[in-house]
Amino acid sequence: MTAPESPMAQSSAIPASASNKDQMGATRRRRKSSVRGHGHTHDPTARQSSNKQDQLDMLSKRSRARAILRRCKHIAVKHTWTTPLVLILAFLSIYAVNPTESNIVHHFIFLSYKVPQQGLDAVAGNAAADPDAPAQYGKGLWDIAFVCFYATVLSFTREFIMQELLRPLAKFYGIRSRGKQLRFMEQAYTAIYFGILGPFGLYVMSRTPVWYFNTTGMYESFPHKTHEAVVKFYYLFEAAYWAQQALVMLLGLEKPRKDYYELVAHHIVTLSLIGLSYRFHFTYMGIAVYLTHDISDFFMAMSKSLNYIDSPITGPWYCLSLASWIYLRHVINLKILWSILTEFSTVGPYELNWETQQYKCWISKTITFGLLGLLQSLNLFWLFFLVRIGYRFVFHDVKQDDRSEAEDSEAEPMETIDELSKVDAAPIVTGEAAHAAQAVVNGVAKAAAGGGVASRTRSRRAA
Repeated sequence: MTAPESPMAQSSAIPASASNKDQMGATRRRRKSSVRGHGHTHDPTARQSSNKQDQLDMLSKRSRARAILRRCKHIAVKHTWTTPLVLILAFLSIYAVNPTESNIVHHFIFLSYKVPQQGLDAVAGNAAADPDAPAQYGKGLWDIAFVCFYATVLSFTREFIMQELLRPLAKFYGIRSRGKQLRFMEQAYTAIYFGILGPFGLYVMSRTPVWYFNTTGMYESFPHKTHEAVVKFYYLFEAAYWAQQALVMLLGLEKPRKDYYELVAHHIVTLSLIGLSYRFHFTYMGIAVYLTHDISDFFMAMSKSLNYIDSPITGPWYCLSLASWIYLRHVINLKILWSILTEFSTVGPYELNWETQQYKCWISKTITFGLLGLLQSLNLFWLFFLVRIGYRFVFHDVKQDDRSEAEDSEAEPMETIDELSKVDAAPIVTGEAAHAAQAVVNGVAKAAAGGGVASRTRSRRAA
């Protein structure tokens, strides 16, 4: 038998076992706390993986945004008419919110400064205004907004017609090289524009005292401070066209020719004449100068377009163009210059009075004659080239514009650019697929560029 333990031994054993249990419980609690903290909040590996996932999400969003921006940029570059179209739609949308004259956008879209019927007597200096006469419009700074808006409209129409209508027409007629396509598109658009504005300008002139270049009507009843809507619209719309053409030149959208500096001078003189004639009320003279250039430009642009498509009527049409150029730009404009010397100071008032806006004086006479004289000099410069082109065509059967540079870019086919555009228009992807697609695009672009350089090198060696 086992001897019973003493009470002291029992009492000492009980606390020992209890203390062991407490220590084990504390250990387990510490372990539970340690494990819970180790796996939940204090693991650096998990925190780093979470941060990496957030960074990947951010990069994925940024890459999508960049891909969308690249897509928009590609569309804007390939279809250059989209940018002015967006601006036009933005203006029209703002005006649609409040389609009244109180909307500031109204000044951009419609004519400003309509003269009330009761104010026509004071403006026109008549005893009584005709109530059946068309509404008259004055002049002011908001006309600049009108010109800017319609310069944007003309930018859209120019790019849209050239890219979507005239480029397929050029390919239809077998024009394959890039340079010739661009030249054909530019000249065909010019012919379309002046083919519309020329007859419209004749209609406007018929409603003024200068019908068929009556020089006396330019100075009678001066100053001509107000005009009916159709006259003012025509004058400002033409100003918008020449402002847009100056923008095309500044942005380099057309390849420069040998007469680039003369063309720059022509734009400077033209814009100066338009601005000064409108501000100082010589608009009737401006209408006559507009028409002499618009109609002759139509015939000349049509002649060049027919030459690019090898039309059989190119020769007869060129003779007609040369005749219209000489008659309108030289005979009529010399007649206008002669009227400045003879009628400017004798017909109508001849004084400088800022209060009554009488600007027909010796200062305006000198400036007007000087600017029109510069314009006539430039036209004579181009007449020399036109006569030489006609001489070479008649006697040497050479159909070539002397102002054109050597056709270096015309050896570059347009299909290369079209193929690259098709590759760039791939769907938006992200991740490794995006990098792979970008690598393919870069490889195609480099290969095309290398092929173009190699072909040009071979052509030079062959030459």
